[in-house]
Amino acid sequence: MSKRRPATEAVAVKGIWKAFRFLWLRRLMQLSILGLFVAGPVLGVWLISGNLSSSLILGKVPMSDPLAVLQSLLAGHPVVAVGVIGAGLVIALYALTGGRSFCSWVCPVNMITDLAAWLRRRLGIRTNHRLPRKARYWLLALVLALPVVTEILIWEFINPISLVYRGLLFGLGAGWYLLAAIFLFDLLVTSRGWCGHLCPLGAFYGLAGKYSPLIMSAARREKCDDCMDCYAVCPEPQILPMALKPKKGFGPVLKTLDCTRCGRCLDVCAKDVFEYQVQLKNQHPLIPVKAVE
Repeated sequence: MSKRRPATEAVAVKGIWKAFRFLWLRRLMQLSILGLFVAGPVLGVWLISGNLSSSLILGKVPMSDPLAVLQSLLAGHPVVAVGVIGAGLVIALYALTGGRSFCSWVCPVNMITDLAAWLRRRLGIRTNHRLPRKARYWLLALVLALPVVTEILIWEFINPISLVYRGLLFGLGAGWYLLAAIFLFDLLVTSRGWCGHLCPLGAFYGLAGKYSPLIMSAARREKCDDCMDCYAVCPEPQILPMALKPKKGFGPVLKTLDCTRCGRCLDVCAKDVFEYQVQLKNQHPLIPVKAVE
């Protein structure tokens, strides 16, 4: 791991905006989405009503959490047509942008886990405890199996994303303990433990966006000088070696199932190794996506 702070060289070479732009844009989007949901009941401005589980945009366009809808169906509960349509729209959105873009650009819990990761780096916390990354898929299977057995959407009672939205309006109550536990788990036990190893919703969206045309690629990997800054900030650093090292025989595309499209590797790389690309078919050339200037 790099001994200096990630992005130090990138700031010197590209300037502070280009070294942090996607991080700042993600925070702006996450906070804006939270603000839009709160604006209705607090300010009476109903651009979006509901929450991330089920909402209406401008009172017309339904958006539903497809995992919650699927649990309802497995539990044998009736699901209204608008809920199914909303789930379909969300699935289509993340099938295009990459399912785990939800994790880095929308999910409010990401701000908590990113803070824990930043503190780990600043405080030099090192722990050897590791969880299998497939654990999130095991938990996803459990989340889907429990409604079949119990006819109850058990996950939705403890879903930390739902707790954040309910907490903003009605008070978080015991939900604070769950969010604090996630923060301390990531800080003291396992790096990126919740998002990278356990969250079943992240696993679900990863599968939904597995074949997304929007990808992150180490398109100029021959320029990599092994500074390790991308490893320090990437929430899924295990996907980097295969993309960065041509001698291993792998292509430059970061593993799409795990990549959150957060753009931090693009931010902190002073050599501009990474870029967003659109790949319509595997056999077609990759089309660069112009980054935000």
